[in-house]
Amino acid sequence: MATVRSLIAIAAKKKWHISQLDVNNAFLHGDLHEEVYMQAPPGLETQAPDLVCKLNKSLYGLKKASRQWYDKLTEVLYSRGYAHSMHDYSLFHRKQGSSIVFVAVYVDDVLLTGIDSEEISQLTVFLHDRFRIKDLGQLHYFLGLEVLYKSDGIIVSQRKFVLDLLREYDCLHSPALASPLDPTVKLKAKEGTPLLDPTSYRKLIGKLNFLTNTRLDIAYGVQHLSQFMQDPREPHLQAAHRMLRYLKKDPTLGLYFSNTDDLSLKAYCDSDWAACPDSRKSVSGYVVFLGGSPISWKSKKQETISLSSAEAEYRALRKVVGELVWLSRLLEELTVPINLPIPVHCDSLSSLHIARNPVFHERTKHIEVDCHFVRTKLQDGLISLHHIGTRQQLADVLTKSLTGIKHCSVLGKLGVVYAGSALVD
Repeated sequence: MATVRSLIAIAAKKKWHISQLDVNNAFLHGDLHEEVYMQAPPGLETQAPDLVCKLNKSLYGLKKASRQWYDKLTEVLYSRGYAHSMHDYSLFHRKQGSSIVFVAVYVDDVLLTGIDSEEISQLTVFLHDRFRIKDLGQLHYFLGLEVLYKSDGIIVSQRKFVLDLLREYDCLHSPALASPLDPTVKLKAKEGTPLLDPTSYRKLIGKLNFLTNTRLDIAYGVQHLSQFMQDPREPHLQAAHRMLRYLKKDPTLGLYFSNTDDLSLKAYCDSDWAACPDSRKSVSGYVVFLGGSPISWKSKKQETISLSSAEAEYRALRKVVGELVWLSRLLEELTVPINLPIPVHCDSLSSLHIARNPVFHERTKHIEVDCHFVRTKLQDGLISLHHIGTRQQLADVLTKSLTGIKHCSVLGKLGVVYAGSALVD
């Protein structure tokens, strides 16, 4: 999804038209390169009861059907001069002189964008001849993402998904709340009465997790509640229902991608030291902006226990630098010039000193070697490190529960905006 968000953000800034295609019966187009047999379907009369059918083409229900479809699509795009991205295999591109076209694929949903509108039209006809596709025109609805075009940019939201979720859990008439989780409540793994039906909790968290594709404001809450999937308790379910009441406050919130010429990258990272009351592990969070629009973010509990807040911040720094290495390569492939070094903002002076000063051996000798990857990228000139105050730390919302006032004040700075009445039925 980071690739899709990046593609939409770049298209908004470069005024590219985004087309959407849907492939009819995609899995049936796959070719089988080995012998595969299936039992005779019900109703088929055979002379012997033990006869089986040999498949000549791929079929829905076949475990390798999706891979065979991808191989077939790749073969067809290759024949027209396209190559797949080395940084995301769901992205294809063709660059010939001034003609640049990108193709993003998610199973049977295809996005087309780029400079050459004539090639996009010809590619649409070409794919229709090979597969029979449905041309859905300009991108408006993709993988549950609703795309709204405005004079100053693009807004991507999941309004319909949120409203359906609220309707399913009977929350449309519940009082709204200003923050996803109660900052005064500490959830523990074994506290409270176990749920009689844990499946309902897992289903709800799965849907909330899908919603984080556009709602980074609930990313911390969702990753926190996801830790209790194995043995959910009543307090965990109550917290999940509280998040639904927060979503009810404004179901149309979405990501804003401006159409300004700013294509600069910048990142924020933060951590909450020993945040987990059960394991005492810390939580890392980061968000990456392209021209002021968020394209990538993460909220995740760290794999190991950090012995200090500086170490926890340093680990969070490593995560965002790893993401920036990938994003810089992807954006370069998407014809976006990267101005180096990329500024990374952190509110811990100690972690910045560790990254800049290789003589801090006594304080850092217990930290894994891969964490010092940050120091290497700093010396290579990929990133520059900047200290900011806690109040300016935009990644704070990805590491802990905030009060309603603090939570709402940071949303506009994160590029999460109200889509307005244009999205209301």
